Amino acid sequence: MEYLAIILFVIIFILILRGYPVAFTLGGISVAFAFGVSIFAPEQFQMSTFYLLPSRIMGVVNNYVLMAVPLFIFMGIMLEKSGLAQDLLETMAMMFGRVRGGLAISVVIVGALLAASTGIVGATVVTMGLISLPTMLKRGYKTELATGVIASSGTLGQIIPPSIVLVLLADTINSSSRGSASVDVGALFSAALLPGLILVGLYIVYILIKSSIHKDDAPSIPAEEIAAFKGDNFIFKILKVLFLPVLLILLVLGSIFTGLASPTEASAIGAIGATILTIIQNKFSFRILKDVAQETTRLTTMVFFILLGATTFTLVFRTLGGDSYLQELIISSNLSPLMFLLLVMIVIFIAGFFIDFIEIVFIIVPVVTPIFNALDMNMLWVGVLIALNLQTSFLTPPFGFALFYLKGVAPENVKTSQIYRGIIPFICIQLIIVGIVVFFPEIIFISK
Repeated sequence: MEYLAIILFVIIFILILRGYPVAFTLGGISVAFAFGVSIFAPEQFQMSTFYLLPSRIMGVVNNYVLMAVPLFIFMGIMLEKSGLAQDLLETMAMMFGRVRGGLAISVVIVGALLAASTGIVGATVVTMGLISLPTMLKRGYKTELATGVIASSGTLGQIIPPSIVLVLLADTINSSSRGSASVDVGALFSAALLPGLILVGLYIVYILIKSSIHKDDAPSIPAEEIAAFKGDNFIFKILKVLFLPVLLILLVLGSIFTGLASPTEASAIGAIGATILTIIQNKFSFRILKDVAQETTRLTTMVFFILLGATTFTLVFRTLGGDSYLQELIISSNLSPLMFLLLVMIVIFIAGFFIDFIEIVFIIVPVVTPIFNALDMNMLWVGVLIALNLQTSFLTPPFGFALFYLKGVAPENVKTSQIYRGIIPFICIQLIIVGIVVFFPEIIFISK
């Protein structure tokens, strides 16, 4: 009767794809399904099992690691309100202005800095789209190149720490492993850092090659405009817009990697630092603070409601023997660990077309983690691959979320087909990085 757990999983997945609220679908359908099973097949599930649910919910609420989520969200939204992104882009564009494709390179670097500051994909893509796309088009950049650069740079927050995805992934893997293969958030941050930086480097290399072959696709900025912008205080401008954000990132990540602070403590440093930067930018006000607090509360509430629904689903799924059934099924099918990993990656990749990363982390990861453990696979490596996979999925036409975000803020003359064509080279780069991490897993341990 273990197939009942699989039926529950399929029902929930279909309802979520049809657009029903994720949190209430996970929790409500799980309870309703368990109630039906307790009536018609009481030997499979007893409603008294739900006495375990309050303690599990309190375990989620009291989870010290998850306190980093609202603090990192606060940090990202506050930095977005500071107007720092626009100042960064203008200054970096003038630094690389004489190079063909210099503005596109600036977008990639600013996107990486925002990723390391926010970790919120939608916010980064929208911010970069509003600020940089009109500028790039005005300066004669080919639409496909401009949109591809912005969409790909905006999703770097999936993999470059401190990433909300990595925080949730680490916690979900730990809670699903039953103590057999714990993954520390700081270790996952460290493991994801080098692949993320290599990805940024490959984006820049592609832009340089593309702009050198097709010179009209990425023109340089006129020398007189660069000279007028630089003036006498260009060094001060660089220090103001670049030094402080980089210092904040180094404080947050450095405190984690050196062991001086836990990710939760470092997130508090980031939240305070982002507020100070906003004050320095003369953008701080109590209205801004109120808006940031409200948006942080909304996003955090969404995450935790989904997490509580996922906790209910996991309890019912495991009580029905779903994890054991899947584990036996995979082992009996004689799938190699790499083949099973490929299967899971394909499922996550396709799921990323239709549902957000939070739902994927809370629905799919708890189901497959015990099987990865049984196959004796390194969950740190698997976690990095899942994050890269989700990032690639969010960029892939026709359903990539990042592409929808960008289309929503793009000028009317930018066609969806242009966005789709522009992102293809960057998807190829993503796949190269995924291949590197798959076949050279030692890369994730170099930065540790």
